[in-house]
Amino acid sequence: MRELIDDVRPTVSRAMSKLGVDESEWAPLLGRATVEGHGDVALPCHALAKSLKMSPSTIADEVSGLIKEELEEIAISSSLSGFVNLRANASWLSKRMSSMSADPRLGISSEERLIFAVDYSAPNVAKEMHVGHLRSTVIGDSIVRMLEFKGHTVHRENHVGDWGTPFGMLIEHLLDLGEDKAANELGVGDLDSFYKQARAKFVSDADFTARSRKRVVLLQSGDEETIRLWRILVEESMRYFNDVYSLLGVLLTDDDIRGESKYQTLLPVVIDRLSVAGLLEKSEGADVTFPGGWINREGEPLPMIIRKADGGYNYSTSDLACIIDRVERLGCDSFLYVVGTPQRQHFEMVFQVARQASFMDDHHKAVHVNFGSVLDTDGKVLKSREGDVIKLYDLLVEAVSRAEAAIEEKNPELHGTEREAVARMVGIGAVKYADLSTERTKDYVFDWEGMLSFDGNTAPYLQYAHARICSIFRKWEGNRSILTEVPIECSLPEEQLLARRIADFSSVVDATISTYSPHRLCTHLHSIASAFASFYENCPVLFAEDQATRDSRLALCDLTARTISTGLGLLGIDSPQKM
Repeated sequence: MRELIDDVRPTVSRAMSKLGVDESEWAPLLGRATVEGHGDVALPCHALAKSLKMSPSTIADEVSGLIKEELEEIAISSSLSGFVNLRANASWLSKRMSSMSADPRLGISSEERLIFAVDYSAPNVAKEMHVGHLRSTVIGDSIVRMLEFKGHTVHRENHVGDWGTPFGMLIEHLLDLGEDKAANELGVGDLDSFYKQARAKFVSDADFTARSRKRVVLLQSGDEETIRLWRILVEESMRYFNDVYSLLGVLLTDDDIRGESKYQTLLPVVIDRLSVAGLLEKSEGADVTFPGGWINREGEPLPMIIRKADGGYNYSTSDLACIIDRVERLGCDSFLYVVGTPQRQHFEMVFQVARQASFMDDHHKAVHVNFGSVLDTDGKVLKSREGDVIKLYDLLVEAVSRAEAAIEEKNPELHGTEREAVARMVGIGAVKYADLSTERTKDYVFDWEGMLSFDGNTAPYLQYAHARICSIFRKWEGNRSILTEVPIECSLPEEQLLARRIADFSSVVDATISTYSPHRLCTHLHSIASAFASFYENCPVLFAEDQATRDSRLALCDLTARTISTGLGLLGIDSPQKM
C-alpha cells in the first residue's frame, strides 16, 4: 500500500506537528499494516511514548482523532493497542484499480539503470545437472527477470566448470572411446556415465593416470590438438545443458556462458595485484592471503589459498578474476552469486579480499544469494531409488508427464498438442514454483502430490485462476482490450479485498527484488488468487445486475489476470488460458 502511504502522509504530518513530534521520529514508523484485518497502513506509536510522556494507546487515539475527518475521503482511521490503523475506503480503492488497469506496468515503476552480473546455474562439463542446479537456475532466472523488468542491465553469467585437472582424464577417456562414440555418449545426456568411467580408470590404471596428467599440462599450455578435444567435451555437454534450459524455460543461452576457461588469462593478474597490494604471503609453498577475522579449528588465522604449492590455482583465484572482469570489462555496479548456503564463508572471504585489494570499492555491491537444499520426504537430500542424485532432465520430464495425467482428469476436453502444451506449462511451473515459493535460505521437501495440487499455494492453483478468468472472456466474446479504459468500482467487500491485494502488487515486487526473495512474490500472488476465488463466488460478472457493474467487474477480472500473469512471468512461469 505504498500509494496509500503517500496519500495519507501530508495529513499525518500535520497531526504530528500539532503534537510536537518531529518528522524524523514518526516518518520511519508509517508503513504497511502487518495484520491485514486491522488496516492497510499502520503507525505504531510505542516509540513515541517516551518523548511525548503518554502511553502508546493515548497517542494513537489522539493521532487518529486528528486525522479522521480530513482523511475520510481516502481512508478510515482507527486506533488499537497503540497503533493508528488506516484502511483504504471504497473510493480510493476504485481509483487505484482504475489507474492500475490503465497502466501496462501495473504500477511497477522503472528504476535508475544499474548494471548487474548475476552468476547462476553453473553446471560442470561432462557431469549431469541435478536438483541442486535446479535451485540456482530458477532462483537466478527469476531475479534476472525482475531486475530487467525494473529497467536494469543484467549480464547473465553461467559460470560453467569447464577447466581444471579433471579434463586431463576426460580428454584421455574421449580418445580411448573414439571421438564419434564419445560425442554420441555425451550428446544423449549420459554425462554421469562418461565421467564415472573416466574417473574409474584414473584411479585404477597407472598408465591412464600418467597420460591424464600429461594432458592437463598440454591443456594449460594451450596445445592446439588438446584444445580441439576439450572443445568437443564442452560443446556436447552444452548441447545437453541447453536441452535442460529449454525444457525448464529459463533465459540462459550459449551467449551467457562464462566458463572457468574464460578467466585463465586473468589468474596471473590476480596474483600480481594481490602482491602489489601487499596481501600475498607464502604458506607451506602456497601463495595465500589472510583476509582477517577468520580462524581455523585450532584458533589460528585462516588463509585463503590463491595459488597451490603445485602451481595450480584455486576457486578463490577464479572468483577474484571474475570480479576484476565484471568491474573492468562489464562496468557492473552489483554482482549476485546464486550459490548454495555451504559456500557462504567462501564468498564472504572473496568479497573481503576483493575490497582490500581494491578490485572493487564501496560503489560496488556484492551479494551471495544463498539457498538451502532440496530434500526427500524422509528429510534427506533428494536422490533416486538407486541412491544416485536425481538427474534434473529426468525430473522435469516426469513433472510434465504427471501434469498431463492431472489435466486429463480435470479437463478431458483438452486434447492433442493443446493438452501437451498446457501440461508442459503446468508441470514445469509446478516444479519451479515449489522451489521459488519456499524462503530460499531454507531447505524444502520435494513432494509431487503437493506441488501439482490445484489447491493451496501452488503454481497449478495460480494458473487455474488465470485460466478461469480467461474462460469468462471467452463466454463474454467482447473486446477485452477496451477494458483498461473502463472505470472500476469496488463496492462489495469481496471486490475491495481483491482490490487491496492487487494494490499492493508493485510494492511486493519491489520488496521481492530488494531482498532477492522470490517467495515473497509467490505468497502475494497466492493471496490475490485466493481473493479472486472469493470474488468469483460472490460477485456475478456476466450476469451482474446492470451493464456498468458488469463492465467494472470484467475490468477487475482483466486486471487480476494481468497481475497474476505478470507475477508468474517474473518468476519464469507460464500462464495458460485453458486448463
